[in-house]
Amino acid sequence: MTNILILGANGRIARIAEKRLLAETEVHLTLVLRNSERLNIVDPRREQVVEGDVTDSRLLKRVMHDQDIVYANLAGNMELLAKNIVQSMLTNQVKKLIWITGSGLYHETPEPFGSWVEQVVGHASKEDTRQAARIIESSTLQYTIIRAVYMTDDCKVDYELTQKGETFKGTMVSRASVADLVLQIIHHPSTYARTSLGIAQPGTDDMLPQIKLMERNR
Repeated sequence: MTNILILGANGRIARIAEKRLLAETEVHLTLVLRNSERLNIVDPRREQVVEGDVTDSRLLKRVMHDQDIVYANLAGNMELLAKNIVQSMLTNQVKKLIWITGSGLYHETPEPFGSWVEQVVGHASKEDTRQAARIIESSTLQYTIIRAVYMTDDCKVDYELTQKGETFKGTMVSRASVADLVLQIIHHPSTYARTSLGIAQPGTDDMLPQIKLMERNR
């Protein structure tokens, strides 16, 4: 049985991925989040919930043991989180990391969407995510970085991928699509090893006006 450690298990993408993993696979999930009461256990035989903060290196050491894949769905001090996670994985000889982040990691997102993201997220926060990615990419891990554009709660799974070094396509994507990519990586880890993938819904290159409207109506 494959053991998967999910960090930030209450995130909206993570919850979709967890539901599908339980329904479609035989994996065992270790679910880490700050408030364990937020999660409802579906299958106690295959789910272990751990309450704690991922910045706690002692917690990571405890939950990392015997894991096959780490899926990180986090927010906060991303550089610190990346350092702690990478170090814990290397110490425990866990090789596969799936890391969720945003578009614009390499300034690869076309204008005007790229500048809008940088402004909304904040330059300091974007630089923090970039430094986290550098830490991951300079490690020996078999990582996959997922760079997602503006995310919606549409249940439709429809996406295309761009590689690092390519111009980013699209401006929005459903969380269901990102979760689907996570499952594809879990099913085929070697195919996506040491890659950084941009993900967006096809045909959404010029959707910034609609995105701004959705942001105002949130």
